[in-house]
Amino acid sequence: MTRVSQPHAELEALLDRIPVLQGHPRTVVELPGGLTNQNLHVTTPVGDHVVRRFRGDAALLGIDRDAEHLNTLAAAAAGVGAPVVDYRPDLGVLVIAYLDGMTFDNASFAVPGNVPRVAEACRRLHAGPRFHGDFDMVRRRTAYRRTVAERGYALFAGYDDHEAAWQRVAAALAVDAPTSVPCNNDLLAGNIVDDGSRLWLIDYEYSGNNDPAFELGNTATECELDDDQVAELTACYFGRETRRDLARVRLQALASQYGWSLWGAIQASASDLDFDFLAWGQERFDKAAATFRSPDLERLLEEVTSGG
Repeated sequence: MTRVSQPHAELEALLDRIPVLQGHPRTVVELPGGLTNQNLHVTTPVGDHVVRRFRGDAALLGIDRDAEHLNTLAAAAAGVGAPVVDYRPDLGVLVIAYLDGMTFDNASFAVPGNVPRVAEACRRLHAGPRFHGDFDMVRRRTAYRRTVAERGYALFAGYDDHEAAWQRVAAALAVDAPTSVPCNNDLLAGNIVDDGSRLWLIDYEYSGNNDPAFELGNTATECELDDDQVAELTACYFGRETRRDLARVRLQALASQYGWSLWGAIQASASDLDFDFLAWGQERFDKAAATFRSPDLERLLEEVTSGG
């Protein structure tokens, strides 16, 4: 993380407009990550907060900042999200309480007991108040693909070659789809915080009511879980081990890869951040393409639609 001991004038003026931070000496540390936010850990004599400064084209990326605020409140009410301190859309800022704990990385999932803890944290979130708005990667991928086409953004070679297979995946996921639940939809390892006794889930930019299997599948692929870990996460979440549940999680992981890869393509053309979004998207597309070409796809489609 980067310490910002003497914030520049613009940032100083911004923080002075946030009531909880006004009139206090401050230490500001920029937290890592945050491709569509700048996250600042601000310490004052009266408390620790995280100031999330919005950046990027929210409409282009399908982000609803008002929904993010409401859903962060709901996650806090569920006992799994950080409390909301202030929301200032006029300033492009959401202020939440700082959670004192260890932020997960991908290796954290290999620590014995952590996979069940992640499953339990997801269940707490999913059992909480319903979110504002829905999230469906099938519809979102269509919107992202349309944006790429309309704006002439560069796309990964061979992306559209898998359209027919993708339609079969979308159709299979629609069969006996479960009731949607409030989902984070972006549970990277860095959005999981361990305070030593329980896990907290943060960052609700892409939150919405969704198939719980997408939450698990997205986490599985973004956190590079191996086959045994994916099976454990699925069984711990559902309280049982069935081929159908596991196949649904794996197909939703595929949906995550194929859909979010387009997010990378859009950001590669639209963002001015010094980050290789094209490589980020290519990595996810390559994962998706491997599954589309795999003989396992037919088995997954059959298990999702026929049960077992």
